[in-house]
Amino acid sequence: MSDKSIPSGSASRRDFLKTTAVAAGAAVASQLTVPTVHAAGSDVIKVGVIGCGGRGSGAADDVLHSAKGVTIHALGDVFQFQADGARNRLNNAAERKEIKDLGNSVDVEGRCFSGLDAYKQVLDSGINYVILATSPGFRPIHLQAAVAAGKNIFTEKPVGVDGPGIRKVLEAYEEAKKKGLHIAAGTQRRHQLPYIETMKRIHDGAIGDLVGGQFYWNQGILWARDPKPEMKSDVAKQIWNWYNYTWLCGDHIVEQHIHNLDVMNWAFGTHPESAVGMGYRTRTDPRFGHIFDFFAIDYKYPKSVHTLSMCRQISNCANEVGEHLVGTKGMCHVNAYSINGKRVTRQNGKNPYVQEHTDLIESIRSGKPMNELKQVAESTLTAIMGRMSAYTGKEVSWEQALNSAEDTMPQNLTMDMSLPVTPLAIPGKKALI
Repeated sequence: MSDKSIPSGSASRRDFLKTTAVAAGAAVASQLTVPTVHAAGSDVIKVGVIGCGGRGSGAADDVLHSAKGVTIHALGDVFQFQADGARNRLNNAAERKEIKDLGNSVDVEGRCFSGLDAYKQVLDSGINYVILATSPGFRPIHLQAAVAAGKNIFTEKPVGVDGPGIRKVLEAYEEAKKKGLHIAAGTQRRHQLPYIETMKRIHDGAIGDLVGGQFYWNQGILWARDPKPEMKSDVAKQIWNWYNYTWLCGDHIVEQHIHNLDVMNWAFGTHPESAVGMGYRTRTDPRFGHIFDFFAIDYKYPKSVHTLSMCRQISNCANEVGEHLVGTKGMCHVNAYSINGKRVTRQNGKNPYVQEHTDLIESIRSGKPMNELKQVAESTLTAIMGRMSAYTGKEVSWEQALNSAEDTMPQNLTMDMSLPVTPLAIPGKKALI
């Protein structure tokens, strides 16, 4: 990475903020007009979906609402019933008037694949646009394969769960740049008009130089899934219950809190230099695997600027999801779109989950560069760095997180292999690898 630590006063950071402002302006304009991007011949967007659970099915529905000339062409999932379920839901969605009015369709007959290699079949099915929405542990493998196959990509966040995975993603980013591929990420706040307007004001100096911030995702326990009767192997049971295992989810600081951490990095125009954190769990139900209940992380940015990150999944507690920034000239409640107590904009814009696909398709059809893979990789690694610190009780630098040798993906993974649950991480005892 060429800009591991961008000083806040450097030309690199000014260039970053200038580029961000230009991109934000284009995104705002696209949300204030009806998308007219259309399809004819090679302009047809043929979508393959890899990962057909709730998020994959949702993203497929979103892309059908995003622009004209879109067809869902292939589906793939580890479990056949998931691919079949997505097919049925999307066939029903294709009957909606708003989708028909855009000329969009679903045609996946004979192209619903299952198994650990289903992603290869989707990529070979004749698509030119792929949605990656499996559990995050598989994301680096699927990103590398999609880039190698020359596909334009919408990737859900996060894009990995450990340092080795993020290194693969950064390699894929460089290869995608060489090939001129277009990539958008599921950090939808960057496609949400009031967030864009608020962040533009921050970068224009509305609250002066940033000197701190607080970033939260505190909520109740999310979910755990009991295995279906046909799921006999450790691997099948863990993939089905993926949110509760670090090798698949990254823990909730990575899978969920990345949204707030991405806003944090967006505001500062760079990533943190180091993290010191804590966390643990109180739940005892084995269905919840080995993830923590809570994390609290102190992130240090250039010029020794510190921010507080907090995320928790414990029911019946005080909750907050949002971002706050402190500057030399005031404060910003980012998710309230408020600077020094005044609302930045009254416009809400379009559904950001749809808008991110609209923006990606526009970039493909116009030939304008769009590649969000590096920024989402850095936000993912920011979360991983915080988890590493909380799991071990150690301060963790950016370089330690990026160069970590701890590869959580099981070697030579097969659906029928034995896979005992990794013991709970004990801060002060778990080694920093």
